[in-house]
Amino acid sequence: MLTRRTVMTMVAASVLLVAGPGMLRDALAQRGEQAVAFVKTTSERLVAIVNSDASSQDKRLRLQEVVDSAVDVDDIARFCLGRFWRIATPDQQSLYLPLFHELLVTEIADHLGEYRGVRVAMGLARSSEDTEIVITMVSRPNNPTTQVDWVVSRTTGAPKIVDLLAGGTSIRLTQSADFGAYLSRHQYSIQALIEGMRQQIARTKP
Repeated sequence: MLTRRTVMTMVAASVLLVAGPGMLRDALAQRGEQAVAFVKTTSERLVAIVNSDASSQDKRLRLQEVVDSAVDVDDIARFCLGRFWRIATPDQQSLYLPLFHELLVTEIADHLGEYRGVRVAMGLARSSEDTEIVITMVSRPNNPTTQVDWVVSRTTGAPKIVDLLAGGTSIRLTQSADFGAYLSRHQYSIQALIEGMRQQIARTKP
């Protein structure tokens, strides 16, 4: 009996055979161009926030808008919790997700001042499974230029950022490791992690 996955695979294969390699290359190139345009728009919005003279509170609100519209925060949040997402109760999951949203914005906002004068130069995109990786070069005063790769997914339809690679390091893998280490120190208690996130937000939030 054919499973749904097998049927979908056969359909996808038949489409590729009909489309041919030329059309496939064109489709991939178009996806890459769209990802680059998306990252360019998103990075320009972020740079405008960083370099503006607005108050910290105004910057945070504008940053929240960018994160909500351009980042798949729920996907990143579940990834960072890893196998513990399945262990968490529905109530804990419903508490964790909005806290992760707030923690992400709070952490970024807390470091905005370090990037005053930042500039982002766009590079090309390369395909990687179901994502596009857009290369950029980020420069700021008195610091060496750094390559930052933006991982863009279309699994939700619209393009969304699901990871950043800086200096060869994945941001979400780093956060996942931090959460794992915290949980190991607290008897793998999801509730302890939730309380820890609340405390961290309270310490850094203006």
